[in-house]
Amino acid sequence: MANKFSPQTFVDHEIVAGDGKLIGTIRIKPSGVLWAPRSAKQWYRLTLAKFAKLIEQNGTQQKK
Repeated sequence: MANKFSPQTFVDHEIVAGDGKLIGTIRIKPSGVLWAPRSAKQWYRLTLAKFAKLIEQNGTQQKK
């Protein structure tokens, strides 16, 4: 059997302030959304259902 790449199970995005300093990292997974503030040693997690409810209740509508 030939070698292959394993599928990626999450995507990380670093959030950087205008002055170039790291604010934190957001990780998107099929099961939820995680947040790690700068220099944190742990993640904070919301399920997708809780994240969707939070955004829909507190967010501003945007066009797709």
